[in-house]
Amino acid sequence: MKALRVHENGEPRDVLRLEETEVPRPGPGQVLVRVRAAAVNFPDALLCRGMYQTRPPLPFTPGVELCGEVAETGEGVTGIDPGARVLGGADLPAGAFADYALMSADGVFPAPASLGDDEAASLYIGYQTGWFALHRRAGLRAGETVLVHAAAGGVGSAAVQLAKAAGARVVGVVGGPDKAATATALGADVVVDRHTEDFVAVVKELTGGRGADVVFDPVGGESYARSTKCVAFEGRIVVIGFASGTIPTPGLNHALIKNYSILGLHWGLYRQRAPEAVAEAHDRLTELADQGLVKPLVSERLSAADLAEGVQRLAEGRTVGRLVFTP
Repeated sequence: MKALRVHENGEPRDVLRLEETEVPRPGPGQVLVRVRAAAVNFPDALLCRGMYQTRPPLPFTPGVELCGEVAETGEGVTGIDPGARVLGGADLPAGAFADYALMSADGVFPAPASLGDDEAASLYIGYQTGWFALHRRAGLRAGETVLVHAAAGGVGSAAVQLAKAAGARVVGVVGGPDKAATATALGADVVVDRHTEDFVAVVKELTGGRGADVVFDPVGGESYARSTKCVAFEGRIVVIGFASGTIPTPGLNHALIKNYSILGLHWGLYRQRAPEAVAEAHDRLTELADQGLVKPLVSERLSAADLAEGVQRLAEGRTVGRLVFTP
């Protein structure tokens, strides 16, 4: 089979190599799937660079999220039939940037019939992250105002749709006119181009000085620091990640004085500690997809030859919506 593999760490465009390799075999508790589509995620770039929290042995194939067709099940796997169309996370080092990938059986979910393969491949990590951040951590209520940073990106775009589906008012922050158009198409009520506008002033004006009830922040750095200037009384800032490359050092005295909460969201930990919550979230996301309330925005479909450059562009913040590899 064909696979993009990493033999040494570095920039994605330099280290992702298209090769012929053996089809992996599923071990106990694993499922082999034929990859129908694989969404590109920021962790894929970090894996190439050797900067992700887990470091698979070299060589490995990235691709942490996919939609596929079950080809074979390993020992002890029940209730998953060959030929079933499924989605979920790949088991590295046999990731989804290949013709075939391995998955843990407990992380395999039915792909919604209402979504195409490329859309279904994008429903897992970003939308699960958005669901847990907004509902489980922030307790989002209808009528509240949500400030979403990187609103045209993979995780941010999911948060925009999920917040709107929950009846919230959404302010999306983006960088550039193309990304602004994308965030508007996703349903954001107000879109702020951070290159030309101050989102703090926009949020304050929109809310009559109250501020945002929930801040969804996958960026960190200055985005986090400025968000503390416009978070509401009893507001919640959910820390998703640090795409800016800068980890903020919050002043806890400020959180005390303004009565807001700083919440962390490491979705991957729920897979280990509360897998039943992940399954429940998938059911809710499937319902929303079937109702047409969420639909992953696939902006580009990439071949194996184009994938390395696509991962590089995502790593550099030069993409909108979701990039999806289709073997």
